[in-house]
Amino acid sequence: MEIIPAIDLIGGQCVRLTEGDFSQQTTYDSNPLEVAKRFESHGIKRLHLVDLDGARARKPVNLAVLETIAANTGLVIDFGGGLQSEEAVKQAFDAGASQITAGSIAVRQPETVKDWLLKYGAEKIIIGADFKGTNIAISAWTEESKYPLQDFISGYVKTGARLFICTDVSKDGKLQGPSLNTYRHLSLTLPDAGIIASGGVTTIEDLEELQEIGVKGAIIGKAIYEGTIHLKDLERFIC
Repeated sequence: MEIIPAIDLIGGQCVRLTEGDFSQQTTYDSNPLEVAKRFESHGIKRLHLVDLDGARARKPVNLAVLETIAANTGLVIDFGGGLQSEEAVKQAFDAGASQITAGSIAVRQPETVKDWLLKYGAEKIIIGADFKGTNIAISAWTEESKYPLQDFISGYVKTGARLFICTDVSKDGKLQGPSLNTYRHLSLTLPDAGIIASGGVTTIEDLEELQEIGVKGAIIGKAIYEGTIHLKDLERFIC
């Protein structure tokens, strides 16, 4: 299981939101590069970098931060937030992203994302499957669609997608534990989908349970910044 710390960006700083709510923002560090270097110093190889300014602007805003981290670390970075066009995707790759996450556009414009999968390959394009309950969440997580999570992922698997960040919006940033039953069900019923669990990871025990379920990766955000998970304790999960 891949351990994937998250850095969420607003104004070039590391922040965390609760349930994606911009009014519930905590700023943790003004230097994202130093945070990324700390991750790397503990053997971590991956980074989930989210441009929250870009998500609101519907175009990338923090590409300079991406470029700085990519140039000064060896981290494999997946970048998301505001990637609504082919030009934006190209900008992210040019700035040093190894992968991009297609979020709301994967719901609203599936044909566009299918084109990206064909052009860049399934290892480069991660599908963002944000969910509330059993359905996909849209409109910056403020709305629960009528699109079932299971069907959404299954449909993309059929078109060649292989990687899915599945974020439980109701748990994100709340340190209440991940949706283990959902991830267990997805792993059992969709074996061709690489499920990356996101939202609610709070303790090392959460990670152990996710590893046992067999998810491909786990994204950890607030737990690191609040100290409920220590970077040193993550080293045993890293090959």
